[in-house]
Amino acid sequence: MSERRSGRRWSPPLRRRRSGPDWAKQAPTWRQARPALIAEALKRASARPSGNWFVVGASREVRPGKRPYGTAVGGVEVVLWRSDDGELHAGPGSCPHLGAPLRDSRVVCGTLVCHWHGLALNGSPTAGWQPFPVHDDGVLIWARLDEVGGEDPTALPRVPPRPPAGRGVDAVFTAVGRCEPQDVVANRLDPWHGSWFHPYSFVDLSVVREPQGDEDDAFVVDVSFRVAGRMVVPVRAEFTAPEPRTVVMRITEGEGSTSVVETHATPLTRPDHERPRTAVVEATVAASDRSGFALARAAAPALRPLMRRTAGRLWRDDLAYAERRWALRSTGRFPG
Repeated sequence: MSERRSGRRWSPPLRRRRSGPDWAKQAPTWRQARPALIAEALKRASARPSGNWFVVGASREVRPGKRPYGTAVGGVEVVLWRSDDGELHAGPGSCPHLGAPLRDSRVVCGTLVCHWHGLALNGSPTAGWQPFPVHDDGVLIWARLDEVGGEDPTALPRVPPRPPAGRGVDAVFTAVGRCEPQDVVANRLDPWHGSWFHPYSFVDLSVVREPQGDEDDAFVVDVSFRVAGRMVVPVRAEFTAPEPRTVVMRITEGEGSTSVVETHATPLTRPDHERPRTAVVEATVAASDRSGFALARAAAPALRPLMRRTAGRLWRDDLAYAERRWALRSTGRFPG
C-alpha cells in the first residue's frame, strides 16, 4: 500500500541539511566520551553469556555444490560446507588422518573428501573428527566451539531481532584486524567518535541518552547519514551489546526504522597470542515501510556490493581505532 493510500502524507526520504559548522567547528565530544563510561559498558557486555557461539561468515558464502569454506576461531581451524540438500556442516579444519587442510579439499555429492588421501566426511563423527554445532540464521552462520568459549553451551546462539524475513535487504562485510574482540566492541560502544572520525558518512551526531545499567544499557544517538553534498537522512539509533562479541545498531525513528547493523567480532587467534587477529563480520539488514522499497529488494544483488563498500570505508578507519586501542593496551599505555 502506498503512503497516499494509507492516509499518510508522502515525504521524501532525504533532507537538505542547512549550512552548519564545518568539521573543525563542530562541538567537541571528548568530555562526553568518558573512558570510564565506555569501559563500564564493555564490562557489562563481556559478562553476558554467549553459549560459546561465534559468527564465522555469511550464509551466502557456504552454498551447496561449492568448495568448502574455511576460517579459524580462537586458534582452532574450522571448515564448513553444505550437503546437496542445503544442510550445513561444520567441524575441525584439519583432516584426522594426516592433518590436511580441509578448506582446500572438495565437496562431492554433499560429502567433504580430503584431497590428500580421499578420506570422506559426511558431517557425522568419523575417525576422531568431531563436528561442531552450527546454526544458519538466514544471514549469518554461527558455530559453537565449547573449548574456545569456555562457557555453559546453549542450543542456539542469541541472534538479535531483525526486520521480518523478506522485508529487508541484507549484506555482509568481513574484515580482519590486529586486535582482540573487545577492541572492536569498544569502538562500537563509543558513538561519540562518529562525526569526528567519519565525517564522510555522519554529521550532526549527538548522544541523547547514555546507558543507565543492565536494565537500560543502550546508547541512543541522533545522527544524519550523509548521502551526497548537503543531502542527509536523519535518524535516531540505539546501540546495544547483547553478548560479549556483538554490538547492534538499530534505527528506532526516522527513515528505515527497524533496520539493523550487527557487528560481530570473532577471534581468529588463541587468547594468549602475542599478535592477535580478529574478524569483523558486519551484517546490515536495511528495511523500509515505503512502497518503493520493493524495488530495492528486487535489486538486492546489485545493492549488496554498494552496501559492503560503504561498510568497508567505515571499517578502514574503525579497525585503525581498534588496532590502536590494542597496541596501547598491550604495552600498558592505554589511558582508560
